[in-house]
Amino acid sequence: MNEKDESQQFDLEDIMREFGTGEPPTVPEPEPERAPEPVEVPEPVLEPEEPEPPAEPEAPAEEAPAEPTRVLPGEPEEPPAEPPVEPEMTDDTIRVDALSQVREAMPPVEDSYREMPPPPEPKVEPFSKGWEPEYEEPIGTYIPPEPITFRPKSRLGELKRKLIAGPEKRYYELSEMGLGRLQIMLFLSFVVLAVSVASTALYALDMVPENRMKLMVYGQFLALLISALLGSFQMIDGLGELFRGRFNLNTMLAFTFIACCADAILGLQELRVPCCAAFGLQVTMALWAEIHRRNTEMGQMDTMRKAIRLDSVVCQPDYYEGKKGLLTAEGQVEDFMDHYTETSTPEKVLNIYALVALLCAIAAGVTAGFLHGVSLGIQVVSVSLLAAVPASAFICQTRPMAILERRFHRLGTVLCGWRGVKALKGKAVFPLTYSDLFPGRATKLNGVKFYGARDPDQVVAYAASVIDADGSGLAPLFDQLLDSRNGRHYDTVNLTSYDGGVGGEVNGEPVLVGALSFMRNMGVEVPDGTRVNQAVYVAVDGELCGLFAVNCEKVSEAAAGLTTLCSYRSLTPTLVTGDFMLTASFLRSRFGVNPKRMAFPDRKERLALASRRPDPDCVAAALTTQEGLAPRAFAVTGARSLRRASLLGVVVHMLGGIVGLVMMMILAVLGASQLLTPVNMLLYELVWMLPGFLVTEWTRAV
Repeated sequence: MNEKDESQQFDLEDIMREFGTGEPPTVPEPEPERAPEPVEVPEPVLEPEEPEPPAEPEAPAEEAPAEPTRVLPGEPEEPPAEPPVEPEMTDDTIRVDALSQVREAMPPVEDSYREMPPPPEPKVEPFSKGWEPEYEEPIGTYIPPEPITFRPKSRLGELKRKLIAGPEKRYYELSEMGLGRLQIMLFLSFVVLAVSVASTALYALDMVPENRMKLMVYGQFLALLISALLGSFQMIDGLGELFRGRFNLNTMLAFTFIACCADAILGLQELRVPCCAAFGLQVTMALWAEIHRRNTEMGQMDTMRKAIRLDSVVCQPDYYEGKKGLLTAEGQVEDFMDHYTETSTPEKVLNIYALVALLCAIAAGVTAGFLHGVSLGIQVVSVSLLAAVPASAFICQTRPMAILERRFHRLGTVLCGWRGVKALKGKAVFPLTYSDLFPGRATKLNGVKFYGARDPDQVVAYAASVIDADGSGLAPLFDQLLDSRNGRHYDTVNLTSYDGGVGGEVNGEPVLVGALSFMRNMGVEVPDGTRVNQAVYVAVDGELCGLFAVNCEKVSEAAAGLTTLCSYRSLTPTLVTGDFMLTASFLRSRFGVNPKRMAFPDRKERLALASRRPDPDCVAAALTTQEGLAPRAFAVTGARSLRRASLLGVVVHMLGGIVGLVMMMILAVLGASQLLTPVNMLLYELVWMLPGFLVTEWTRAV
């Protein structure tokens, strides 16, 4: 053992001499030729059986080569060759026959290259301090952008082009005209009216001496002319309408001015005070009506030009229980621009009445002229024209719309002219969804409590599966909870809807999801003290497994919209969503509304109503530029209030005008000129102006 160990031991000098790594290269002495010994493939530890004596070193050469030449022991000496042209190629001088044996023992060249890893890429240094490579890290998985959920970009571009060409262009035209001139004229007209009313009151109290009577008459006539000058644009517009074959209140005002001028000229001769105060009141109301029209149109155009979305409220006939439905569809700019300037039906009726009243006033004046002279006839005509149209008749159509437009502007809503107002009248159904009552993040999860030994993640997954299948508005909330717990999504079969809950089979197990009352009605045992009204209870296989406390915040806009819908008897808010939490008692406690005004169809009818889409030929009644329930709800109720205020205003002022014409006809026949005083005429105007003014406030309570 010791001899064998000693024969296998080598010192460092022997190894270095054998491989020629520690000393200058040596040239061995020539030996007789012999067969080459087989060369074994070197292993990590070289252990030859018998060491061979190292060759004797010779004197070093004068110039050492660039690299030492390795000579295997027992190999014949080769004469020194000329220096190679490429030093890199003289690295190996092993015999070819020895190399062939080595290569036979090595794996194939193709396989060795195939197994070798690719060489590392050279590191590129930056050219400057601020320069960085284009990609320092590998690019991750491409995530496509989220799609536009509301409208595609092309739709928005088309909408903006139409808004710029229509509403925005008209808005800047109205802005250039401005309201300053109209407001100044209204103020001056009010000042002239105040002076006329004061002088008329002095005349009625006999505080004007007889020697100042002529000055009094001249002053009233001058006030009449100034009022006519301030209202000249309205009268010119009225005469222009006459040439177009139409007749309106401004045309009536122009004829009234002509009659009052003729009466004032006769009053100068007879020292009789004309009815200038009543005419000044009508001019003031006419200017105020023009300001209302200008403000309303500017507000509508401003609402439209700022729109980034446009929805319409359309009327779908025979939607539910024979009633029409007020549905939401895609809006078009043309639905508003083509109809907002149309004359309303009450205004047309009022214009026709004004023409008839003009003819009746002329007839009364002719009668008085034949019976009592031309002077009384002209006086009767002027007074009859003033009495036939109370002053508040000029604002009975414009002021309700101006008041309503202020609220519509905040909500981003416009009415599509009188056509839209007529379409929204009558009995109708207003469908409601969960997102209408609780939009956005109004629904939040307050807490979770689990019962029994079942896995909480499984309870959450079962609840989310049933709620998703039910189409409830709570689905996003439970899906988010399930994803946060990395839960599994299941499919629900045999879904059944109940009063206050829903049930189905999930993963082969019966699952019930609903309110507390529903769980007790289904025979699920609920622990004592578990009384959470706004909560979702989950039972699996008849055993209570979880309680999810839900907080449904009351949104002011949704509450206002639901309240205004329930305040109209002819409107029926109808739930078209399958949410088991939206019960009559829950809506009463949350919004404070009377659920008897609402409709709660069964699940099958709700799904059918929710999937119904409006027909393309349905009439667009209103346009909304904002999301939510309030814009659509107030568009419906505001249109109804506007229609009532307009119709009632026409009725009140026509009644006052007819009464005035009858009285003037009686006085004309009797010839009671002492009753045709400016004081009586002014009082008559003010008496009928009070109810007319109150009617215009109808739309403020929407």
